[in-house]
Amino acid sequence: MAKFFDHIDEALADFINRQHVFFTASAVEEGRVNLSPKGMDCLRILGPRRIAYLDLTGSGNETSAHMEANGRLTVMFCAFDGAPLILRAYGTAQIRRLGSQGYDDLIGHFVEHVGARQIVDMEIQALQTSCGYAVPLMQFEGHRPNLLRWAEKKGEEGLTNYRHAHNRVSIDGLRTGWD
Repeated sequence: MAKFFDHIDEALADFINRQHVFFTASAVEEGRVNLSPKGMDCLRILGPRRIAYLDLTGSGNETSAHMEANGRLTVMFCAFDGAPLILRAYGTAQIRRLGSQGYDDLIGHFVEHVGARQIVDMEIQALQTSCGYAVPLMQFEGHRPNLLRWAEKKGEEGLTNYRHAHNRVSIDGLRTGWD
């Protein structure tokens, strides 16, 4: 049976901190729903109703476009080992772009990675747990090094050029704020 919570308590914080992967989902009224897996120890609990994650440069920037449009975000955690559990955090988020005061204020909470482009700063309105009985048991072997290697090869100038060419507009033509 699903249970709702209005804040992250100690047990939920412990669960979140043990997860190696989480998923973000966002959408606007028309267009595609975006669902992205995230890893690399990039999420932090900043308060009982606030989480943030360090977002690295990638092939698209759908979450940023959706946050610019309406701010709605869902973050989901699944237990792939241990007791089964799914946790969803529902709320709104703001993008703190690289070079902004908001980014600078938050970056100290994270391990900095080459290729970091923004921090997604989420205010949680509700949390929901569910059973997770159908989620498979899996073992964590490690984080893939591919994205960091790619970003290192690009260098700062190459990453800036890449963001300009590939991260300014979503696949549905929405602006991401990287103008």
